[in-house]
Amino acid sequence: MPGSSPTVFDPSWDPFAADAIHRLADRYGSPLLIVDAERLRERYRRLADALPGTRLHFALKPLPHRAVVEVLRDAGASFDLATNGEIELVRRAGVAPERCIHTHPIKRDSDIRTALAAGIDTFVVDNPDELRKFAKHRRQAGVLIRVAFRNLGAICDLSRKFGCDPAEVEPLIGLAESLDVRVRGLSFHVGSQAPDPAMHVEAIEACAGLIARAAARGSALEILDIGGGFPADYREPMPPIESFCAPIRAALAALPRGVQPIAEPGRTIVAPAAIGVSTVMGRAKRGERWWYYLDDGLYGSYSGRLYDHASYPIEALSNGGERLPSVLAGPTCDSIDVIEEDIALPLLAIGDRIVGRSMGAYTWASASEFNFFAKATVLVVDRGRILDERHERHEP
Repeated sequence: MPGSSPTVFDPSWDPFAADAIHRLADRYGSPLLIVDAERLRERYRRLADALPGTRLHFALKPLPHRAVVEVLRDAGASFDLATNGEIELVRRAGVAPERCIHTHPIKRDSDIRTALAAGIDTFVVDNPDELRKFAKHRRQAGVLIRVAFRNLGAICDLSRKFGCDPAEVEPLIGLAESLDVRVRGLSFHVGSQAPDPAMHVEAIEACAGLIARAAARGSALEILDIGGGFPADYREPMPPIESFCAPIRAALAALPRGVQPIAEPGRTIVAPAAIGVSTVMGRAKRGERWWYYLDDGLYGSYSGRLYDHASYPIEALSNGGERLPSVLAGPTCDSIDVIEEDIALPLLAIGDRIVGRSMGAYTWASASEFNFFAKATVLVVDRGRILDERHERHEP
């Protein structure tokens, strides 16, 4: 792959094992986000096998890094984009525009024009005002109507913010016909980190009925976008993706003939494929607990503790000795910057390393450089090689 470096450790090593972590941290410093390309491929393959016939559009927002895009591009993924910056990222990564859709339900006209200029022609709408924006682009663009299915069991209920009521689909199709805007299909998203597939199944069955009724009125819909929400393991294990998807696969099999299902996985692919590595930069005994101050925290890679409600498995690389009540704090001067208030750890020294597992989704992506502490360096590792040493996010 272009931009790859020489081998930095034995290709047979697991990049998430202690020897590899120490080698990378010694060479590149910390904090680090280490992404394993082989785990990315494995997670993508498992989901593709669990949903045969469903075109998978990786959602960039959990981990918008060029090398990640390139690995998944070569694995066969399509891409779900929502912003001009994401469009620019996939363009630089050499992704063909026909493998991309634009799924933000609310867009400026400049956003639509940027996507069309890049060759992307499928968009998402969920209300009349948004649909009217496409009247002047009707010769170039088609739309999916996003339907809301509330899922209070999901960690993030995305239908609270986006999507129309199922009863509004028929009037929106009618408005599209009056504007001569092509409606290609329907879309939904049941929320992030869904605990079970029940809402996916309910939404698919409801959309199948909407598609059948549209066909009876002469409107042939050809796509059903079932969104994302597929879970990943954190401290609590979730169902294996194969068993999670089995009822979804059965529901998709009952769709009207000629309807192509697509999905927008993000977290389930990248969360298990990355770890966060930080270093103890100071410590203090406060009462009965040791406080360890790391070079990464809630304003950095552990931002997902706040924004994504994620609880990452965390461990010290030096695991020997008695475990003591401890606190893990981030580096900034803000008192809110505490990662774990009560965690059992061996007695650590300044310079010891801490590893957070399952940290690929909504961590580095939502990190800031508050207090001018630098974000983690992202290392995408493929069998001992670094695929892209550039620390960049490709903003427009």
